[in-house]
Amino acid sequence: MTNPYATQQRASLDNAPAQHAEGWALIEAARRMDAARVNPDDSDTVLTSVRLNWRIWTIIQAALVDPECPLPKQIRENLINLSNFIDKRSAQMIANPKSVEKMDVLININRQIGAGLLGNAGENADANTAQTAPAQTAAPPPAAPVQTQQPAPANPNSGAYSKPGQDSPKTSGTSGLGRSTSTEV
Repeated sequence: MTNPYATQQRASLDNAPAQHAEGWALIEAARRMDAARVNPDDSDTVLTSVRLNWRIWTIIQAALVDPECPLPKQIRENLINLSNFIDKRSAQMIANPKSVEKMDVLININRQIGAGLLGNAGENADANTAQTAPAQTAAPPPAAPVQTQQPAPANPNSGAYSKPGQDSPKTSGTSGLGRSTSTEV
């Protein structure tokens, strides 16, 4: 038996831009770390959530060091420095999983970056946002062909961040972390 909620969530992510999937992954990792923080005696849950977060940030690092990453150099350097900090903090957490207070900064970073990737940078990225964000990432496809608006890159050279409300018959750009995307509208 399949879970209809999980099926809908997978469908939303499959149809969402890569930037939204990345944002959702960061917020989901933050949610899991926050849940693990409640019971510091459950080292397995703490370690599992920290390792998940570390894997996500390793993927982000790989995208940032790719020579074809279109993000501006300053943004790439800042994100690489941030991911290096996350590496160090994650290693500290794995060495001492009882020090759950060290997860607070990881949770905050994930929520802030995730909210920015989802386009909620001006809103509070609390636990409610983490639970509702995947459902808001993509609507089901329309029944009949309809002209839709596709976000265009704010800076055509970087393609990393987009401005809503600009029409384009075909958009090419990158996800929030620099991976190439191409979408037919």
